[in-house]
Amino acid sequence: MTEITVRSQKLPPAVEQFVLRWGDMGGQWGVNRSVAQIQALLFLSDRPLTAEDIAETLGMARSNVSNSIRELLIWKLIRRVPVLGDRRDHYEAEADLWQIMTHIARGRKEREIDPAVAALRHVLETADDDPQISATARARLKEMQSFLGTLDTWFSQMVTVPPATLMALMKLGTRVVSLVSLGRGSPVKKGK
Repeated sequence: MTEITVRSQKLPPAVEQFVLRWGDMGGQWGVNRSVAQIQALLFLSDRPLTAEDIAETLGMARSNVSNSIRELLIWKLIRRVPVLGDRRDHYEAEADLWQIMTHIARGRKEREIDPAVAALRHVLETADDDPQISATARARLKEMQSFLGTLDTWFSQMVTVPPATLMALMKLGTRVVSLVSLGRGSPVKKGK
């Protein structure tokens, strides 16, 4: 990892490490490293920053910062905020972790799951008219369609559940599965 150099001041080591590591993780998740680093910097910033502030702090080209800001605005992970006495655009990050997760999940669903559902629907329509498609292939395609439909329904339900309720369910962990599986056979073992 390279150190972030700042012309005006050096970032505190913990902030620098978070920005660098978040950028690395973003790359592993298919997000541009610069986009992830800017989101991390804004997330930890105690004040809104301009694109110039961001470019200088992270040592990035202004054009790279502009493109990354545009992407973060589309994902609703940052927002433009007015600052009294300054005509430049200032940006701050969404700080609510549930909102961040929800925006990312919605964005990924729209970009990845929804097109897969549409493509699969088209493939199944084509397969219905094709006598060369085996029963096995047709059954697996329908199973995949059913799975994606269930996933889509589950997602739509989960985004309506209040965050406090979701957190409580998450903290229950495998105990929820054990409750659901009562009377249906063997309960889920701890640690699995």
